[in-house]
Amino acid sequence: MFGGFQNRAAAYAKVSVETGVNTADPHKLILMLFDGALLQVRTAGIAMQSKDIPGKGMAISKAIEIIINGLKVSLDTNAGGELAERLAALYDYMSERLLYANLHNSQPALDEVAGLLATLCEAWAEIRSQVQPSAA
Repeated sequence: MFGGFQNRAAAYAKVSVETGVNTADPHKLILMLFDGALLQVRTAGIAMQSKDIPGKGMAISKAIEIIINGLKVSLDTNAGGELAERLAALYDYMSERLLYANLHNSQPALDEVAGLLATLCEAWAEIRSQVQPSAA
């Protein structure tokens, strides 16, 4: 009975995300990536606390995927110069910390990455509000 509801809810969530992606400006897309990575890091923490090893691994893998193949790939090193290079190094560091957290069940490593992501997300949101005042 509830399986049908869950399938419909999952389908709705997918359509909602896809619609958001299709209608988002580039700044909003980056914010969505930060939000997705943060969600996965928090999900990994919950899975870690409940001893859900497969769930923890899946969430950490998704977070790394978003960070490396979303955030890092979106960097423009030609236009961004040294800042883009530093962000790329920070994204690599975050993925290494997530791997460490997975291997050692380290909540502090997850918390560190969540803090870094949250700080970058806030900074990006501020930049977006300055570039597009109506987006704030």
